[in-house]
Formats: sequence, structure tokens, C-alpha cells
Amino acid sequence: MSLLFFPVRACLSPPRLRGLIASLLAAGGLLACGGGGHSPTEVASPAKAATTDRSELQASQPGALGGSPGWALHAVEGVPPVTGRKALASSPTTQVDAVRLANQGTFGATEALIQHIRQTGPLLWVAEQMSTSRSLRGTIRPQVAAPDPTPAPSFGLHKPLLFSELIIPTSALTSGGTGAVHQFAQSSGEFCDGRGDNCWRDWSSSTPLVWDFYRNAVSEPDQLRQRVGWALQQILVVSNLEVFGTYGLRNYNNALLNQAFGNYRDVLRSVALSPVMGDYLNNVNNDKAAPNENFARELLQLFSLGTCALNTNGTLKSGDCEPTYDNEMVRNYAFALTGWTYPAGGATPWGCWPRGSNCQYYGGDMVPVASFHDSAARALLSGVNLPSGHNPGQALEAVLNSLMNHPNMAPFVGRQLIQHLVTSNPSPAYVQRVASAFVSGRFQGFGTGQRGDMKATVAAILLDAEARTTSPSNTAGRLREPAQFFTGVLRALNGRTDGDALGWWWGEELRQHAFRSPSVFNFYPPDYPVAGTSLVGPAFALHSTNAALQRVNYVNYLVFWDGSDPQQDVPGALGTRVDLSPFVSDAGDPGKLVDRLSLLALGAPLPTAARMAVVNAVAAYTQQTSGNNYLTNRVRQAAYLVFASPNYQVVH
Repeated sequence: MSLLFFPVRACLSPPRLRGLIASLLAAGGLLACGGGGHSPTEVASPAKAATTDRSELQASQPGALGGSPGWALHAVEGVPPVTGRKALASSPTTQVDAVRLANQGTFGATEALIQHIRQTGPLLWVAEQMSTSRSLRGTIRPQVAAPDPTPAPSFGLHKPLLFSELIIPTSALTSGGTGAVHQFAQSSGEFCDGRGDNCWRDWSSSTPLVWDFYRNAVSEPDQLRQRVGWALQQILVVSNLEVFGTYGLRNYNNALLNQAFGNYRDVLRSVALSPVMGDYLNNVNNDKAAPNENFARELLQLFSLGTCALNTNGTLKSGDCEPTYDNEMVRNYAFALTGWTYPAGGATPWGCWPRGSNCQYYGGDMVPVASFHDSAARALLSGVNLPSGHNPGQALEAVLNSLMNHPNMAPFVGRQLIQHLVTSNPSPAYVQRVASAFVSGRFQGFGTGQRGDMKATVAAILLDAEARTTSPSNTAGRLREPAQFFTGVLRALNGRTDGDALGWWWGEELRQHAFRSPSVFNFYPPDYPVAGTSLVGPAFALHSTNAALQRVNYVNYLVFWDGSDPQQDVPGALGTRVDLSPFVSDAGDPGKLVDRLSLLALGAPLPTAARMAVVNAVAAYTQQTSGNNYLTNRVRQAAYLVFASPNYQVVH
């Protein structure tokens, strides 16, 4: 079968192409990625929750994480407890709503998942996902003491999590080397001497994390946690283009996974104390006399507040960009955040520098060094003032207080999470409702009541009327970013992957090689304009004519080229393949087959003209023209045309 190419074009009339391609584009060309303009309606409140039945929660095998972990099953605070499917009343929903929720809260729909969401409804499904709590304690990183355990009470200490308290999700990243790469102290030779040709890959690169990320995204059940963790990773960016040490990158991204349903304050603390971030944005061993401003600037600009003052609905406060802070304020934050070095454990043949610091090591949080810290009085945002004589821990708590209480925080963070999960152009009313959940820490039974609660915020995003409307506008939704396109097709078509083909091959082809974003601004900006419209479409920053063709090629690679074979040098290699055999039973009826795949991919049949064109193309495979394998070829043809279509590539 020859490969059909058609460009995927944003917010423009589809090109006038002939035959099947023209029919598909005319029926579903890529519209803009916007939010709906529908009036909100109340989502049903959850029924009174029952006590969690933990007997259904099974711990996974500890071997992959190493060590001798203490096993623990944790109830998830701030989430309506779920006992099987009985604690919350099921509220069945439609096929199209179930597929939309799968697109918003998972790495792709499967037939079993859609059936489950249809039976239980969105609210119960979200509660189930947030109650998934199989875990290990304290196995990824060593326990370290909390920095400055007795900060001044006036700064409102929010107790940090110790590493021993981390709830490690089943989708934790586990592959790659250990901290030994930063403990090599021999005066001669190199760390990789005698460790084989893949030493740099396994000990310094993010490649082992790519393997784990895609394995988990395709196969692990904690889909919502993974999606939120992926969103946080793209907001609070570190990149293997500039930071090396597989174990450190693993620690950083596992912390984001762990805190996906925690509190955004703890997310920011974890990021601020991460030695990986410390290296990436130059805050480790920062000079108190003339501190590097990189981390302080991006903490304000990208991780918390943004550069323009916002209303609670995310719109510009005065209609124009009124600066949130000035450069003097950036300097105040840079001074306040001095005084941190690597955790103990690293070694070099030449000792550590500067004197009094620890050697480079990523096996824990950064630790305070009072002599490195500027303790002068500093004025921060939100009316927070640091008095003279404060220590690094007190300064960090003050920084977090000033950010969490700033009016920009809730709409700025909330809008970006909406963009990553639901729609690129949410309405101001949608942003305001999510911001309200962020501030109150509660949403319809979800959350602990603490400002910044992620469970309340995520639930508000997914259960909002704008996310659940049955009639989204033509501008609602978003372009599937490449990583979600990779996983979406694999999950829908019963696929498996070890992730190897999705990094240096397809990740590079489509400009989203996971864990290797080109800068702290991520693979794409949240405000990337869609040409010819007043809308933004973040993932369109990665899109081009070539990318449109490569997306089609990717589907062709899976369904006609049979994917990739396992490679011997990949631990636990699976290759990357789909399994089309479950669909062969419907291949005798081309219409039934196409509708089954369309309902899975889109939640509804293809538009009439496109459906007829695809059915005819599928029916062209007969025993006379294709031999005894014609039914399998029908499935290949149908899967290729449905999943490569513009209808699938934009999530409405």
C-alpha cells in the first residue's frame, strides 16, 4: 500500500486535495486550539465517601527500584476515598465524553478504559485515579534532614517532605545508573573506563528515562498522575541538554510525579532545593556578593507568577501588561535564595570548590551553608519582608510565602495546567473557576483546604463544564503534542513499547525528545500564536509541513511497517509494536470496522463524507486483490486513515 501524505494545517481552510485526502480534510481540518465559550453548569457533587478499602491495592515488585524498601499503602489525603466502584455513585456518561476525558487525563484512550469511564462517569474516574496509591517508601533517594528545621515562626513554616516520606508512584522512573557517576575520585582514568560503549547513555543521559517514561505512559494504570507529572515537567523545566547525571534527572522527575496530587508549594520547594535545578539555572553555590539571577528570574517568570499582573480570571489586570516585578525585585529574590550547596556524597580527585561547599552530587536536596547566604534585609512580593540576620531556610520559606500568596499565582499556574490537560484557549471564566479551587484548596470533595492543593486544582480542571460540555465550540481543544500522539496511537491499538524508538528517532523527528527540551522555556511556549487567528496553540510551535508528514509516517510505521524490533542493548527490550488482531473480527464489514476505530479515536463516527471515503478505501482490500491476508490489511488501512487524520490529531 503506498503511503498517503497530507499536510495538517492550523486554523486555515483545508487544501483542495483530490480523493480520500480531500474528503478527510474537508470533514475535519485542524481547527484552532481554543476553549469553549459555553456557560458553566454545576457538576454533580460526589456522594458521601466511604472508608478506603486498601485490600484491592497491591504493591508492585520492589526489584526494579533496588534496595530493601519498607512497603506501605497510603490513603490519599484530600480525595474522596474509593472502595472499588461503590464509594461514589456511578454517573454513566457518553462515548464522546469518555473519549474526551481519556484525552484530557490519560496518555490515550483504550477500548477498556472508555468502557470503564462510560460506566462510572468522570467524577468517579477522577477520584479513582487520585486514590491509586500503590507505592514504595524511601527507595529512590536517601533520607536527608530538612534544612534549617527551626525557621522563625513569622515565616509560616510549611513542613517539607523528607525523602523517606515520598510516595513513589508505580510509574516512577527507575532505569539508568546511580550517583556513582559523581563519586569517582580516582586521580587517573575516567569514570566510563571499562563500563562499555553505553556508559554515557546509561549514567549521564536521559535515554533510560525516555524508556521508562514511554513504557509507563503506554502501560501503567496511574494515567492521570503521569499526565499531571508530564505537565509539571514542562512548566518547571530541566533539560539533559545542559545537565548530566541520569540518576539526578530521574530524582527530579520522580519528585514531580510524586507531587502531582500534592501541593504546589511543595512542588516549588522541591524545585528550589533540587541540585539538578541548582546546576541548570545556576543557583547551587551561588555567590552571595553577586548572585547569579537565573533561577530567581525563572522562578518568578515561568514557575509561579509570569511577567504581567493578572486578574483572577487570567486576563491582564489593566488591559495592558503591567509588570509583576522589576529587576530590583529579581535581585532581591536572587540574594534570598543564596546559601545552598550540593547534598553530601559527591567526590572528585581534586576536592570540592568553592571551599566550604560539597562536591557535585544529585542524591538529595541541596543543603544550607550559612556562610554562602546573604542575610541582609530584603523586601519580597506580597508584602513579605526578610529581616536582617535570617538564614537560608527562613529565606526559602519567605520566598514561598510571597509566591503562594501573590494574586497572579492561581490564574497563572491554573491556566497552564488547563492548556496542558484540556484546551489551549480556556475562557476567562474557566480560568477563574480553576484559580478559585487553587486558592481554596477544595473542589467538590477534592483537596485538603490548603492553598495550592493540586488535587482540587486538577479536579476543577477536568470536571469543569467547559471540559465536560457535550458541544465544544469549533475552536475548543488543542493539538496533540508529539509525545501524546506517540502514546495515543499505541494505547488505542493495543501497543507496547520500550520507548527506544520514541527518543532519538521519532522524538527528534517531531522535535519533542522527552527530557531534552531546548531551553527552560520548554519545547513550546504557552502563548504561541496560531497563524491567521487571535488564538494561541502551544504545540503548534513544533508543527510544520515536515512535522505533518512525519506524523502520518509514524502511524504508517506502526500499522504497515510493523514498528520496531527489540534492540539487544536496551534492558528489558520490547520494541515498539501495535496489535491489530482484536479488530480483525469486524473487518468483514468495512463500515463496522471504521466506526469501531472512529468511536475509539474520536468518540463518534467520522463525518459522513470522510467516513464513506475511508470505508471505500478499506473495502478495496478483498481476497481477490489481497489474498488470504485481506482482513488484516483492512484493519491496517482503517487504522492508518483514522489515526493519521486531522480529526484525531486535534483533541476537541
